[in-house]
Parts: sequence; structure tokens; C-alpha cells
Amino acid sequence: MTADNETTICPFDFSEALEFDPALADLMHRDSPARIRLPYGDADAWLITGFDSVKQVTTDHRFSRAGIIGRDYPRMTPEPIVSPESINVMDPPHSSRVRHLASQAFTQQQVDGMRHRIIRLADLLLDDMEKEGPPADVVQHLSNMLPQHTILDLLGIEREEWPRIQESVHQLLVVGAGNKEAAGSAKVDLTAYFAKLVEQRRTSPGPDLISAMAAAREGEEQLDDKELAVMALMLALSGQDTATCQISNITYLLLTRPELREHLRRRPETLTDVLQEMLRHISFRKGVGIPRVALEDVELDGVRIREGDFVHVSYLTANRDPERFPDSHALDPNRPYQPHMTFGWGGHRCIAVPLAMAELEVAIGRLLERFPGLRLAVPPEEVRWDTETIRRFPLELPVAW
Repeated sequence: MTADNETTICPFDFSEALEFDPALADLMHRDSPARIRLPYGDADAWLITGFDSVKQVTTDHRFSRAGIIGRDYPRMTPEPIVSPESINVMDPPHSSRVRHLASQAFTQQQVDGMRHRIIRLADLLLDDMEKEGPPADVVQHLSNMLPQHTILDLLGIEREEWPRIQESVHQLLVVGAGNKEAAGSAKVDLTAYFAKLVEQRRTSPGPDLISAMAAAREGEEQLDDKELAVMALMLALSGQDTATCQISNITYLLLTRPELREHLRRRPETLTDVLQEMLRHISFRKGVGIPRVALEDVELDGVRIREGDFVHVSYLTANRDPERFPDSHALDPNRPYQPHMTFGWGGHRCIAVPLAMAELEVAIGRLLERFPGLRLAVPPEEVRWDTETIRRFPLELPVAW
């Protein structure tokens, strides 16, 4: 819907299974960037949709994430999800330092050393699913549990604290205006909790991610207590975000697209490449994430973005850019891998991608191995989907085998 000649009102509330949002499809096919108005925030924003242009905005020092702090920036949720201290709203060189130190806990070598713990957690969850017998809910038994259990286990959080952490994190992701107070309270609670945990790990380190990040050094540089606490909170948040949704979404696609299952049955060695193609293809969220602010006038895709303007990028449309991915709306298990933007890009690409990929490989790989006859226990049109949060995923996925 267009408010005037220049601004398109974008509730971005489309949530029909994993279909691509028609509003986004319209915006990505325009000749130049659109001005959009989101549900919350006191200003409009530019929306950048093409792969190369999104890449430019996410790597160009003239567009600042830190510039949104203290401003009522255009967004999808009533309460801003990020804290001012979060790496998500830092600019280089400060963000480069924090990312470099924190990422030492997420190298491929470190994650390979964690894989046995992820497999053990996945097998325990699938044991419970098998014991319950069909029909069983994959979302309840695997998707909701494995990423949360993995990150909380790796952060060294006691099991009795897990339900409290999970509930507070969920409150931060709800989009309804009536949730603003609960979300604010949850953020305060989690920040205080992780601050205390960091203090404990400084004096009594263990075999956990917080201790590993606390021990990370680059010359004289190390993460301070506040940076560590915010990083731990971010990781706990990610445990209820991308990997959780994507296990459910990928399972749904495998159960409703027999050719994908058949491809993996014939060529199990292609699991990682097929997962990457599904990650590129899936509409994993609604709308957009955190904007940037232009620090000076910038010409981009035929428009002049003025100093002080908010700029949003769409990773969803970038992943469907036909100039980057031929026949971009098709889900092709034979598509040669090219880096996509599901985990972000540039200075704000998720530092825990190796961990997220390990979780997906283990979850989907073990599910298919243990339940080769897995099938949906209800017609696809009866699957219920999330409509409350910024994420896209099935609330339940009843299966039989």
C-alpha cells in the first residue's frame, strides 16, 4: 500500500507457509530502491534489494549501524531487539576487534570439536521422539530443542535455568505492540543474568563458550565483561532464531518435496550443499532486520540517499536475485554453491555460522538416517505457521514413520 507518491507502507505480515512475500517480490522488481514505512519507528527508510547493492551497503563505511543508537529507528518489533552494546550495532574498527576475538570460539576446528556434543544432544532428543511413537511433533522434539540445548549447553548454563532463559528470549522476538513492556523486562533480566555469569567465568573458567571468549586474545586485546555478556545474550538469542526455524523449515520442505528426499537418498554426500540451497531459498523471516544510517550523501541504484537517511537491506530478496542465482525462485538441489545472505554479509555476518551449519547437518542428517520412512502425519495445508514473531516457521510438524 502506498501512503503517498514516495513511501510504501510495509507491514511485512505475510506468513503463508514458506511462500515468498508478494510485497517483497514487488519491491525487488522495481527499477530503483523504494522508500518504505515499517510498523514501528518515527521515520521512513530506503529498501535495498539486489545482491550486489546489499553487498555494497553491508560493507561500505558510509552506512553505519552504530548511527541508529538513541534513535527511534524503523523496525518490525515494538521493542528494539538489539542492545546498544551489541556487536550488531557496532561499526569497524570496534566491531572488527570484538568479532575477531569472539570468533576464535567458533572456528571450524573449534566447532568440529563440539560436534560430538551436538550429535549426543540430537540422538537423545530423537530417542524421546521414537519412544513416544508416531504421530510425533518434530518441532517439539527436535527443532525447538536442539539449537537451544546446544547453545545453552555450550555456554555452560545449568539445565534448571534453561526454561527461564528460553522464555525470556522468546519475549524479545514477539512483534505485537502489547509485548513492549514484557520484552523490555526480558532484556533487562537476560543482560543482568549474563553479566553475573561472565563474572563467575572470569574467576572460575570452564570448558564453555563464555570461558573460551574470555580467554581469547589478540596481543593485549581481549573482550571486556560488558562485551562478553552482550555476546552471550546474542548467542542465546540465536539459539531460538535461525537454526531453530530452519530445522523445521528444511524438514517441512523435505516432507513436501519428495524429489529433495530422493536426491539425498541417492547422494547423501551432498547434504551440506543441499542444505545451503534450501537456506538460500527459504523465506526465513518477515520483512527486514536492523537498518543502517547514511553518514553522508551516497548515490546508489539511481537514487541519492541523503546523510541521516535510514537504509534497510533485504537478505531475502538478495537471495532471490536472478543476476546472482539463475532461475532464482526455483529450489534446485543440483545448484552449484554460491555464498548466500541467510546468515548476513560483511561486518555483520553471523560469527557462529560454523556452529549453525553443524547443528543443521546433525539435525537433518540424523533425522533422515534414523527415520527413513518419515512422512507428514497431516495434509500440508493443515500445518500451522507462526504469525506472532518476525520469524517464518511451522508451529507444529506432526510426522509418522
